[in-house]
Amino acid sequence: MEKFQPRKPEKEVISMRISSDVLEEIDQKATTVDISRNEFINQCIAFALAHMDDDA
Repeated sequence: MEKFQPRKPEKEVISMRISSDVLEEIDQKATTVDISRNEFINQCIAFALAHMDDDA
C-alpha cells in the first residue's frame, strides 16, 4: 500500500476588486454547495480556463 503524504498545493495570495452584487452571488452559491468563497472562486476560474477557446 502506498504511504499517504499530505501536500499543500502551491497558491499565491492576491487581491482583487469585485462588485458587491457579484460577491453576494458568489457567497450564496458557495454556501449552497458548502465550500469556501475562495475555493468556489478557484473552481470557477479553473473551469473557465479549461473551457476557453484556444485562440483567446
